[in-house]
Amino acid sequence: PHHFGAGSVTAASVGPRLVVEDLCVRLAPTGPVIIDEVSFVVATGQVLGLVGESGSGKTTVALAMLAYARRGLRIVSGRVLLDGKDMLKAGPSELRTLRGAKVAYVPQDPASALNPALRVSTQLKEVLSAHGVRSSEIPSRLAEVLQAARLDSSEGIIERYPHQLSGGQQQRLLLAMAFCCRPMLIIADEPTTGLDVSTQAHVLDTLRSMCGAYGVAAVYVSHDLAIVSTLADSVVVMYAGRIVEAGPTRAVFTAPAHPYTARLLSAVPSPERSEGLIGIEGVPPRPGARPPGCGFAPRCTLAKPACEAAPPAVVDLGERRVRCIRLSEAAIEVRTPPEPTRLQERLDTNHPLLEVSHLSASYGATPVLFDVALSVPAEGCIAVVGESGSGKTTLARCIAGLHASWNGQVHLDGTLLAKGSRGRAKESLRRVQYIFQNPYTSLNPRKTIGQIVGQPLSHFFDLSPSEGIARVRNALSEVSLGPDVSSRYPDQLSGGERQRVAIARALVVEPDLLVCDEVTSALDVSVQAVIIELLRRLQSERHLSLVFITHNVALVRSIATAVVVLSAGRIVESGSVVDILERPKDAYTIALMADVPRLEFRRIRTSRS
Repeated sequence: PHHFGAGSVTAASVGPRLVVEDLCVRLAPTGPVIIDEVSFVVATGQVLGLVGESGSGKTTVALAMLAYARRGLRIVSGRVLLDGKDMLKAGPSELRTLRGAKVAYVPQDPASALNPALRVSTQLKEVLSAHGVRSSEIPSRLAEVLQAARLDSSEGIIERYPHQLSGGQQQRLLLAMAFCCRPMLIIADEPTTGLDVSTQAHVLDTLRSMCGAYGVAAVYVSHDLAIVSTLADSVVVMYAGRIVEAGPTRAVFTAPAHPYTARLLSAVPSPERSEGLIGIEGVPPRPGARPPGCGFAPRCTLAKPACEAAPPAVVDLGERRVRCIRLSEAAIEVRTPPEPTRLQERLDTNHPLLEVSHLSASYGATPVLFDVALSVPAEGCIAVVGESGSGKTTLARCIAGLHASWNGQVHLDGTLLAKGSRGRAKESLRRVQYIFQNPYTSLNPRKTIGQIVGQPLSHFFDLSPSEGIARVRNALSEVSLGPDVSSRYPDQLSGGERQRVAIARALVVEPDLLVCDEVTSALDVSVQAVIIELLRRLQSERHLSLVFITHNVALVRSIATAVVVLSAGRIVESGSVVDILERPKDAYTIALMADVPRLEFRRIRTSRS
């Protein structure tokens, strides 16, 4: 089998802990191939990054390393050697012993992985008892892993229930649970998705330090290339169920040899520079529906007829392996930065569309926001950043009228708005539209896309059926969705397409202000870039103002003109993007910027096809 070489240089000197050879996963025993020709090596103490868009097969490969396949799938061939032991040949009883004791899995969502009915201490003790740790050793083992995971046992954390912990504490608890049996291999599947940059930094530091302290190998599954560049020693890039490029992280990220890797890197936002983002249009093939030639060919600007005829062979580039026939032409495209200075000068002369003053909000008897004030100029975009729990979403909900328990004033174009949506005039409701964080839950699964996008029209306009259909089609066209999408249901669309539908639903009533609440947090980096550039284009064409809520500080420079930093419900700093990101004054902002993951080894080159 072709070993793509990830980690092989170091593995030769340290010794391979994990060897994956020619792994193949099918839908049912003889159904379509989901994963094939997957081979890589991870050395003791090393971290391998497994990257790619949603649907590329990352999680399927990660689960196969535990000799597990999700319902409907079957591992049909290959080897997964853990210190020489083939996991795929182990029987059910042996697998139960190996899983947890020798190989541990850290899932993406800690809330669904922890039992809500059991205290943390009970769940940790269960893991240790199930794998033969003597009861007399359990207290010392728990204290050891909690300390390594940076969880203070003196605060009584282990006697709490999962819902009484923050998202970052829950994720570090899962790391402690994974390490408590001192396994040889840790598989972390998107463990920081949805976390703010500060919490994310703590979780990554915990993972990095625990891998070093316990001498384990780690496979880190992610679509966040900035994190992988700082954490992983080697990287494997997957697309449509195959590895397209693999090698040392520095080599792959400095000079990507495959067009897909190059396009992923070009979509990563930079916290240091104001620049446009270049996403990858189109969607990956669905699992089991890979085209006969190169899987990336339908989306590749460098594709030629030979790419569609047959799958490209693996090319040896020394310490790297690449699956492409146009290696010399793959490069990151030059970015075209916006002109924030001239834009800011124009916005400074615009009247404020939205003014928030002395806003204090609460949930019951618990205060959440304290004397918040901000101003959004017409056609401007203000970013609201901060850690989870800082009050960002509560502020957004107050502006939109979705939360009514607040004091202060919110003016839209000089008109004072009522606290709740029920007290606001219909015209005010139309002018302010909210785009929710999760397109999977904000779209009604029982309605077609046409019905979802058209529903707001009935509330604000008296249109004939033909006029309504025309408006829906126009809104979908503006977010780059064809008219055929109208008859589909949300579950038939990708995550990026669903988010575009959510944007179209907001645009169809022709608003003046969009409140965007973490609209890219669950999206791949390539889809995120497409959505950000879409919002920038719509803002210019429709003269929209934006309130952009995010914990991804790196995105701010690509869309916003001003920044408000929230901490514990209070504004600690505000100003232009350049001032806040380059010259922060408050200690909280300085710490927040220090925790922002940055793409290491970035090199921009010109692409010629």
